[in-house]
Amino acid sequence: MQVFTVSQINNYVKTVFDSDAVLSEIVVTGEISNLKFHSSGHIYLTLKDESAAISAAMFKWNAKWMRFTPENGMKVIAHGKVTLYEPTGQYQIVLSSMQPDGSGDLHLAFEQLKKRLEEEGLFDYSKKKKIPEYPERVGVVTSKTGAAVQDIINAISRRYPPADIVLCPVQVQGSEASAQIAAAIATLNEGDMCDVIIVGRGGGSIEDLWPFNTEPVVRAVAASHIPIISAVGHETDFTLCDFAADLRAPTPSAAAELSVPDKYALMDYLSALRSSCQNSMKSYISNRKIRLDSILSKCNAYSPQQAVSLKKTQLDSAIARIRNAADNKLESCFAKLTSVCSNLAALNPMSVISRGYCIASLDDKPIKSSHDIKKLDRFDLIFSDGTVSCRALDDETERY
Repeated sequence: MQVFTVSQINNYVKTVFDSDAVLSEIVVTGEISNLKFHSSGHIYLTLKDESAAISAAMFKWNAKWMRFTPENGMKVIAHGKVTLYEPTGQYQIVLSSMQPDGSGDLHLAFEQLKKRLEEEGLFDYSKKKKIPEYPERVGVVTSKTGAAVQDIINAISRRYPPADIVLCPVQVQGSEASAQIAAAIATLNEGDMCDVIIVGRGGGSIEDLWPFNTEPVVRAVAASHIPIISAVGHETDFTLCDFAADLRAPTPSAAAELSVPDKYALMDYLSALRSSCQNSMKSYISNRKIRLDSILSKCNAYSPQQAVSLKKTQLDSAIARIRNAADNKLESCFAKLTSVCSNLAALNPMSVISRGYCIASLDDKPIKSSHDIKKLDRFDLIFSDGTVSCRALDDETERY
């Protein structure tokens, strides 16, 4: 015989529970007791009837969608699955939603239809269409006599006067309401009569709002190629139309505000955009001017005229340097010449002769000594004002 641990047994039982088709998706009605709101956001409670009780838990990600606050002693209809909490071996219902059992049959029908349509993908978030920012025409599917239509018209006219309102009046409660609402949505789509559709009505009981929970209306909303805003009842009211619509508004007035932009916000936006454009243009022009100045500077730097002007300046500078060098050279040469002339003048024999002396020359050579003259030699005596020819008489001439 195989021996099991407690954990293995609990794990096996949990597997059995989780694989059971009936237990994986149930709707149960009962009275709430032992209600506890955990700090984590989870809710723990016991559901009981006259003869039995079962533990239940709703985790915070599902609890946040509840439209009411549960209380001990309240009778509810809960939707969830039966499973086993392995650490304690206690089985319980993990709840996904919970509604007060004020109208039990309607709530059950609501949950059953919601589940079926959800499985078909009618509520998929990925299929939601974007609401246009600036619609030209807003379609309104509601009663022509209710307060909702006036709230919608007043809000749109106040916020965005350019938008036209296309009203498709329908009954919003009663046996014929469902067919009229679905037909109005189809008519607006067939003629492309608007850019966005508001479907809704004012508040009421679950019976009053029931046409918006019917399959024809939900399918018409899901099939619309024109974006739809659902505004059924008050903020705490939820219908299947809300799940199928592209956007849910808490009230008809809120739906009108969500369907069109605010003219004052647009004016502020346009003013800011104008300032931004002006600043951007000024910045662009300033940057272009800086770039143009840079290009002109480069063009001037590399232009032929600039090159010729530069070469002319360089040539003028070279000529000036040559002239200065020539003048300096001439001055230096003149100073040297003057010095040489002074020296030559000082050595010029004529300067000496002019003071009363003469030069004796024989055969055009100066006679440096009396011994250089022989008897009867002819020689010249050169004076400052002329030359005298002489002859030596003898070679016994007295010499001094």
